[in-house]
Amino acid sequence: MTKHAIKIDVNKGCCTLVTLSHFFRHGDAVIRHGLGCLLLMLCCLGSAFAAGPDCSRPFTLALHDHGLLYSSDTDTGIDKDFAEELIRRSGCKVAVSLMSRARIWQLIESGALDFSLSGIANEERNRYASFAWYFSNKYYLLVRKDSGIRQLADFEHGDPFQLGVIRSFRYSPAANSLVDQLAAANRVTQAGGLDPLYQALILRRIQGMIMEPFDYPALDEKKIRDLTRVIEFNDPSVPHGLIMSKKALSAAEQDKWRALVNGMRADGTVRRIFQKYFKPDLANSMVDFQAPPS
Repeated sequence: MTKHAIKIDVNKGCCTLVTLSHFFRHGDAVIRHGLGCLLLMLCCLGSAFAAGPDCSRPFTLALHDHGLLYSSDTDTGIDKDFAEELIRRSGCKVAVSLMSRARIWQLIESGALDFSLSGIANEERNRYASFAWYFSNKYYLLVRKDSGIRQLADFEHGDPFQLGVIRSFRYSPAANSLVDQLAAANRVTQAGGLDPLYQALILRRIQGMIMEPFDYPALDEKKIRDLTRVIEFNDPSVPHGLIMSKKALSAAEQDKWRALVNGMRADGTVRRIFQKYFKPDLANSMVDFQAPPS
């Protein structure tokens, strides 16, 4: 059996085999080719690593407690599953914590927090954050049946009616318009999360609140289901995505993380995550959308 040594043809960018006898006759040339091969492989490896995020420092990512997106009671949710897969693909060390939404936006703006999830954009947020979109959903108005509210106009003109919202949340255009109009009339009650709003609704402290599909499980609870009805806003779905701090991440690094998210959408990972929590039709409607320009 003929024994071989490896030779690299750097000009062709490929490896060939040479016999040991050839190696002994032309050792210097083979060594030079070998060194060229090593440099070529190192360049290729460098290019491969450059394609992914820079993991030279640890990162931070904050979840917020919000229905099916994440529940601190069960330590489960869409955003937790999404974060785990994103972190695995990045190869980076990422510390995950739980914060209020208001605190998350403050830290994203200052650069003290690298990432959060399921965020929506507006003009103010676009100054300090960029996004990698992975789903889109509509917003709804949940109102008490005994409030007499059957359409949006009833809520807008009913002076006694109070609307409950989560602090620092923004919604779809029509929902934001309603919130801003009622806030100007001192008819908005803010809370840190969903549970206080549900309690306020049950106790008649508010007559309505804005919800999205992640809040649906609460409607299955008899107390809330029997008390309320749902009114639709006539708005298209609003894209949600990975939130990236512009102070913490360069534009080039943002693009690398965005590429990971796009890959999770393209290979069906995002769809599979959503189908764990929603029926296929609703899950598909949320993940099949045209992402806006980043």
